[in-house]
This record gives sequence, structure tokens and C-alpha cells, in this order.
Amino acid sequence: MIRRLFIFLLCILLLVPACSCSKTGTGSSSGKLSVVTTNFALYDFARSVAGDMADVKMLMDPGVESHSYDPSPADIVSIYSCDVFIYTGGESDSWLTNILESISENDTHILAMMDCVDLLEEEETDSHEHEHAHADEEEDTEYDEHIWTSPVNAIVMTEAIADAFIQCDNANAQAYQDNCDSYTKQLLQLDSEIQSIVDNASRRTLVFGDRMPVLYFLRRYGLECYAAFPGCASETEPSATTLAMLIDRVRQDSIPVVFTIELSNGQIADIICEETGAAKRQFNTCHNISRDDFQDGATYLSLMYENTEVLKEALN
Repeated sequence: MIRRLFIFLLCILLLVPACSCSKTGTGSSSGKLSVVTTNFALYDFARSVAGDMADVKMLMDPGVESHSYDPSPADIVSIYSCDVFIYTGGESDSWLTNILESISENDTHILAMMDCVDLLEEEETDSHEHEHAHADEEEDTEYDEHIWTSPVNAIVMTEAIADAFIQCDNANAQAYQDNCDSYTKQLLQLDSEIQSIVDNASRRTLVFGDRMPVLYFLRRYGLECYAAFPGCASETEPSATTLAMLIDRVRQDSIPVVFTIELSNGQIADIICEETGAAKRQFNTCHNISRDDFQDGATYLSLMYENTEVLKEALN
């Protein structure tokens, strides 16, 4: 029934002409460039470039766990009617395939962020390697989708977004470019500060009692990680072997902090901390944020600077 409703909705939408990015750049009711993004990181990059020149919308409501996001009919309408649509482009966006195939790029500028950066293969965390020694080596390559956790990637993505806005709304090209230049300078400063923390740290290992969707962050700064699950794992309970290994690792290396991620219940980290005396801290992955953080004006930069503070504690 849901599939039939979805197909029916698509048919209706295809009969409605979308506002053309290439012709007008005014897909919103305000007459400004209309931009739709899927998650918080992309939303924040887009609004940083847009300033007051464009209307930017995030499909995922604040507080929604990103892996359980289910698009509503209104979300699909938003995609069809916008001038610029920005999404990650990985497996988690597979629900977009039929929608995007039916959209003419003359009407909507479609920007897949995974096309803009060098990708890293999804990896089993160090704590899982022994459990997957006999995995099928011929499985299709899966790439980690959390590309924005590296500030350097964030710069590349921001520049790609600015280019898209300029193509669609050349009248405001200078404003978009100026905003992009200003924002990338802030990202460069963030990257420099994180690198300085790592360079002056006494250890190089992090422990996540949770998913570990920060592979690009780890590789950027040369860090190692042990975690309960890989980045996009669907599991909610680790094996007894994995849990024991994490507890032993924290004890043996006197690791002071066990991380959990935003919108997680933190229960696995709680168990490890109770067993070891480590402190539980949140690492912001910026995939989505809580309603309170959204209302308080949290940004990618503010959340990443929160990460710098807990990183100092975890690496020393």
C-alpha cells in the first residue's frame, strides 16, 4: 500500500512543473534560491554559504536518529520543487534513487557530496576484526558516508555548494563566494586547532562505546579507534567478546574517556565506564543534532569545537 501511494505521489509530482534552477533560481515562495539538504552537516554548510541570499531547508527533523529517517510525502515534494538539492550519496540515500532519476537536472541542480571528496572504504573497527576474519572477500566495496567529519572535506564540500549556488543564481555570485571564503577560513582554523591538539597529545587512541562514524576524522589526524560497532552498523548490542575487549583496552591503556555519539542512549559507554572508571563524553558527528541544540543555534563549527575540548581530555 505504501509503495502504491509513493508511486501515485511521484506521478502527481511529475505533472507539476518544477521551478528551474537554470532559468530563474527562485524556487522558494520568497523568490530566493530554494535549497534542500538531507542532514545537518550539509544543511549547515549550505546555510553558511547562502547567508540571506537563499532559503535552506533540512529534510531530517532535529532529534531524529539519522539511520531511522523515513521521508514523508512533504519531503518528496520539497525535493521536487527546490532549485538545489544536496545529499550525501551513499547507501543510506538509496531511497532517493527513483526520485532523482525522475528529476531533470535542468530543473533542479543535484549535488551528491560523496562525488566531491576522496572516499574511504567502510572498515570494521579494530575490536571487530577478529570476529570477521572469514568474511566474504568478494563483497562489494562499501564506502564510509560520514565524509563531513574531516574539516578538510568540509572545505571541499562547501566550495562545491558555493559553485552550485553561483550556477543557479549568478546575480548573487559574489555574495556566495564571499561567504564561502569566510567559512572556509574558519574551517581551516578548526583543522589547525585539532591538529595541534593531536600533535601535542600523549596518546593516539580513542574508544567509542557506540557506533564509530568518524573514520574521516580519524584518518585526517592519524588516530586509532576501538569501537562497539562500525559507522553505519545496525546493531544495538555488542557481543560479549567485543564488550570485554573494549573494557580490557580501556584498563590496559588507562584510557580516560569513552565516547558516545549524539542521539544515542549511551548505555554501552555507561557499562564500560562503570567497569573501568573512565569518563563518558559525547563526540558530535554532526549527522543530526537534538532539538534543543538546533533551537540554541548550534552549528557544525560550534559542535566540532566542543569535540576539541573532549579530545584534549581523551588523548591526555
